Amino acid sequence: MRTPHTRELRNAFVACLLLQTIVGAADPRPNVVVILADDQGWGDLSVHGNTNLSTPGIDSLARDGAIFDRFYVCPVCSPTRAEFLTGRYHTRGGVYSTSAGGERLDLDEKTIAQTFKAAGYATGAFGKWHNGLQHPYHPNARGFDEFYGFCSGHWGHYFSPQLEHNGELVRGKGFIIDDLTDHALAFIEQNRDTSFFCYLPYNTPHSPMQVPDRFYEKFDGIMPGMRNRDPKRENLSHLRAALAMCENIDWNVGRVLSKLDELKLADNTIVVYFSDNGPNGVRWNGDMKGRKGSTDEGGVRVPCLVRWPAQIKPGTKVAEIAAAIDLLPTLADMAGIPVTSDKPLDGVSVKSRLVGGNDAIPDRMIFNFWGGRLSVRNQRFRLDNNGKLYDMMADPGQRSDVSKQHPDVTRRMSEAGRQWRDTVARELTRDRRPFPVAFAGARVTHLPARDGVGHGNVKRSSRHPNCSFFTNLAGPDDTITWNVDVCTAGRYKATVWYTCAEPNLGATVELSLGDERISTKVTEAHDPPLVGTEQDRSGRSESLVKDFRPMDLGEWRLPRATGTLTLRATDIPGKQAIDVRYVVLTLLPET
Repeated sequence: MRTPHTRELRNAFVACLLLQTIVGAADPRPNVVVILADDQGWGDLSVHGNTNLSTPGIDSLARDGAIFDRFYVCPVCSPTRAEFLTGRYHTRGGVYSTSAGGERLDLDEKTIAQTFKAAGYATGAFGKWHNGLQHPYHPNARGFDEFYGFCSGHWGHYFSPQLEHNGELVRGKGFIIDDLTDHALAFIEQNRDTSFFCYLPYNTPHSPMQVPDRFYEKFDGIMPGMRNRDPKRENLSHLRAALAMCENIDWNVGRVLSKLDELKLADNTIVVYFSDNGPNGVRWNGDMKGRKGSTDEGGVRVPCLVRWPAQIKPGTKVAEIAAAIDLLPTLADMAGIPVTSDKPLDGVSVKSRLVGGNDAIPDRMIFNFWGGRLSVRNQRFRLDNNGKLYDMMADPGQRSDVSKQHPDVTRRMSEAGRQWRDTVARELTRDRRPFPVAFAGARVTHLPARDGVGHGNVKRSSRHPNCSFFTNLAGPDDTITWNVDVCTAGRYKATVWYTCAEPNLGATVELSLGDERISTKVTEAHDPPLVGTEQDRSGRSESLVKDFRPMDLGEWRLPRATGTLTLRATDIPGKQAIDVRYVVLTLLPET
């Protein structure tokens, strides 16, 4: 016979089971926000002792979390991004250049976004991708549900520029870093009730050196108190702009942290901040040798700060060397999720050093490689590309070669470098992969001038392919070509984004692929001014930009084939036909 006491116990037991179910339903896994600066050096933060600027938002990550003492990346942008995304050296992933297709990450590489998405995380990227544009290289095809930004390595204008949102060309709003942050904040808020992985790869302080007035005014005309080891090489206008751009980044990092506080997500959100290479100019960098592009310490040592209030004690310092290749295994380990890659990672989890565990990080070497140059780093020494050995603890500026004093160390590191070249570096080849069109039925394929080749009198607007456009399509032998692989046979609409001055109206523009041809006459003038100079704080090498307009060439049917897509003008009544920014092929539904 059940007594009232028995009934109460039963009800309490059921209530306990219900509570356990509710608690179990709540996702205890941490959210992850990764913020990546572009061309910001180790010395571009006040937390590292630079009194030329103030970065309280970024500094707070070290105060409230952990700071890495020696954290390494690649000498330039796209390789670092590939290593962060995969946990593997960029040479394994086929990244051999920063533009014209060489920045694309091999398709058999699995990304950190795919790892977190497979675990049920919402994933979003907001900013500079730089590891491939066309599907299946596009971020939406590499694990990111949401993408807003651009896929090139350079961008020519930072105020309300043309960007893309999940493959659709759109117009940005305001200063690009503020705009990217706005979209990241919206993503965080939309996914506040689920676990999310938010990747925020900024594109500053990369040139062109543009920044809003309210950040630049502080630095306009100043003489910085802390100087580079070779101050005569400093470009002060570039330096001042870079400092202002870093303070703008810091303000936006503060906005991210404030949003996490507002949504009460801060305690269980991992925030990572790092940069992709050394500084893009000669400025104070802790007396280190080298800058962006160099495999010396100054070219590859960057800031890395990690905050996770639920697990990382404030003021934690990680003394062991670490690198971008470690972030994927570390973050997956911290989130308690499996890594999806079926290939061995080069990176290791350093979770124990962040959360106070006892697991030892193996004594290892980190390899920095670019342009055929290789430098090897262990905890104490760096062996440079010329075989010189430096004691980085005693000589952080790499001023004294100590290879003769430490012959055994030199021998071991030299042999490790040779083995790395013979194995890991050998995986890198300069392939001739065509640019895929409508891979797996992807509806829209952008073919920018960056990925094309000009022939005859055709010229680029800048020596840098990224964000450039083609001009001087002026004669019958002048063509622009793209090596393409049409992955889906079907009916396509062809569009060219163009400009044309009034006196040049009337040209006939033809697009061809094999035996298929389509053409139209240019009947509307569109001759906007070049912009950028008025916002530049220092000289630029990137192309100036202008507002291109889409012009439909018509519809045509393309077979499944690989070949050369060719744009030419068959009739040119003026001095030239058109300037070209993109060709866009849109796969149409079958009727």
